[in-house]
Amino acid sequence: MRSPSAGVVGAALGVVATGVAVGLAAERWAIGRVRLRPDPEAAEPFFALPADRTRTVTTDDGVALHVEEVGPADAEPTVVLVHGYIQEMAVWHYQRRSLAADGDVRVVLYDSRSHGRSGRGAAERSTLDQLGRDLGTVLDAVVGTGPVVLVGHSMGGMTIMALADARPELFGDRVVGVALIGTSAGKLAQVTFGLPTATLPVTRRVLPALTKGMTTRPRPFERGRRVGSDLAFLLTRRGGFGSGDVSPAVVEFVATMGARTPVDVMAEYYDTFMSHDKLAALDVLRAVEVLVVAGAQDLMTPLDHSRAIADALPDARLVVVEDAGHMVAVEEPDRVTDELRALLRRVRARREAA
Repeated sequence: MRSPSAGVVGAALGVVATGVAVGLAAERWAIGRVRLRPDPEAAEPFFALPADRTRTVTTDDGVALHVEEVGPADAEPTVVLVHGYIQEMAVWHYQRRSLAADGDVRVVLYDSRSHGRSGRGAAERSTLDQLGRDLGTVLDAVVGTGPVVLVGHSMGGMTIMALADARPELFGDRVVGVALIGTSAGKLAQVTFGLPTATLPVTRRVLPALTKGMTTRPRPFERGRRVGSDLAFLLTRRGGFGSGDVSPAVVEFVATMGARTPVDVMAEYYDTFMSHDKLAALDVLRAVEVLVVAGAQDLMTPLDHSRAIADALPDARLVVVEDAGHMVAVEEPDRVTDELRALLRRVRARREAA
């Protein structure tokens, strides 16, 4: 016979399971209503903005990077936009279009290795240090010797830090400005992603095993996610955005980029994020104009991480967007673009004064 305690546990599990099922059903109903409401961003040509020039740049280990340019080829400075983890260059949709329309800058974008239309890199090369070398290769091959402003979101910001660590001589005369958006200089192993702090010991044990499974047996994980699924929409909205009023089309846009990234690629970057520590490399950025932008509701790279960067760079401008999350550049695109324009003005004024 079962013990009375076993019966109580079984009943409790049944209640929990019922609650989870009811909760998911309610979430799906709510998501359905959100997707049906009028959406001013529904007609945005995400993934379809034209390039003025397209090329392929080969990295030091033979990976082909897809690179696009918009704006006058001889304009100065050149703005290089570096996207984040499980994203593509398309994530800069609003900034790319607005800066190109200004007509006074050259904008360069590329898909990082194993993302978007770029080639697949070896698993052991899925590191932030390698991404920093890749960025340096793009600068050498595409930008030339003119002044450059580097803009990085999330993993893109970490890529810029890795470049500063490896090639500090670039910063000052050649790289004249940097924008770090929703990113971190280290201690990512302490991030709870919005969960209670007490869950950290559990997540530290579970995540390595989960990422190993994603690497060795990706097919079951691939079947579990699909473009347009309610679960992908829900997780993207909760994890990426701070406002409950965000456009459904924008959420779908971000979710699609995530769904197009192979799950084993997602897993391959886990170790490099956990060991990421480039706080010391921030000293290199003291030679340039720096903008730090953070969403106050960011669960992926919380606001404290941006404050730590700003504390290390006392001359940097720190902008906190109160109702935004991790995807601040698409959630509050006008605010971010205006800050980038202001950064460009400061860069130009500094160069003229020099």
